[in-house]
Amino acid sequence: MSVEILDGKTVQSFVEDEGAFNASVDGRFAALDANHDGLLSYAEMAGELMSLRVLEKHFGVDEAGALGPDELAGLYRGLFARFDHDGNGTVDRDEFRAEMKEVMLAVASGLGFVPVQMVVEEGSFLKVAVDRELARAD
Repeated sequence: MSVEILDGKTVQSFVEDEGAFNASVDGRFAALDANHDGLLSYAEMAGELMSLRVLEKHFGVDEAGALGPDELAGLYRGLFARFDHDGNGTVDRDEFRAEMKEVMLAVASGLGFVPVQMVVEEGSFLKVAVDRELARAD
């Protein structure tokens, strides 16, 4: 983890750089695609999300035991469904790219134009966006 300064423009610029953005997203997709079939199953994607405790950490859904395991699994299924645009039970690379683009543009919008200091994970899309911007400034 590192502490970085970024704003919505940093994130938006990264998303708009199709080559850099797609390379980063495709790398994450490949890492999640455990059986290398070019598709993400619910098990492949949810396993990663659950191991990172995405909903619990970032959305506070387990505060004071607010949700049981079945309810939490339902939320993860709902998150998977957001990625599975055609509803066929798998997420292909294009669906993954499209949803990650939406997520990152929402983050950019939420950050706004005022720079903020935040802790970002190494290898995260936000860290890649910051590193990209720093490299362009040199």
